[in-house]
Amino acid sequence: MIGPMYTEEVLTAVRDVAARHGRTLTTVEHDIGADRVSRRTGAPLLAVTDPDGSLPHEVYAEIAGPPAVELTVHPEGDTRIVVEGVEFADVPHEHAAAFLDAVYAGRARLRTRLFPPATTLVVPVPGDVTYREPVGLPVSPWLSARRH
Repeated sequence: MIGPMYTEEVLTAVRDVAARHGRTLTTVEHDIGADRVSRRTGAPLLAVTDPDGSLPHEVYAEIAGPPAVELTVHPEGDTRIVVEGVEFADVPHEHAAAFLDAVYAGRARLRTRLFPPATTLVVPVPGDVTYREPVGLPVSPWLSARRH
C-alpha cells in the first residue's frame, strides 16, 4: 500500500490476516472524535474534531489466541500491538498486518541472552524491518515455545 493507511483500512487488513490464520476478533471497539480517542494532543480540550475539522478514529481489538493479542490502531499512523503481554508501542499502520502475519506464521522468536541477562521477543516483517521488545517474567507457554 502506498501512502498512509486509515484506521478502518488497518482493521480490515488485521481481520484478513486473522481469518487467514483461523483467528477471530473477539472484541472491536471504535472511538471516534478527538474527545474519545486515547491520545490526542492536537485538539483543544473537549473538542470533538481536530483543528482541520476531521474526526479522529481509533480502534481497540482483541484477537482470539493463543497467543493473546490486542491492538490499538491510533489515528496518528501507528498501532500498539500487545502479544502475550509484550507491548510493541509504535508499529506503523503499514506494518500492522505483516507483524501479525509473522506472529501467526511462526516467524516471531524469543531470544535469550545470558550476560547481561535479557529476553526479547523478535518479530521480523518484510522489508528488512524487525521489531524487538523486552519480555518480562513469567514467560507464557506460547512465548516459551518460540525460544530461539
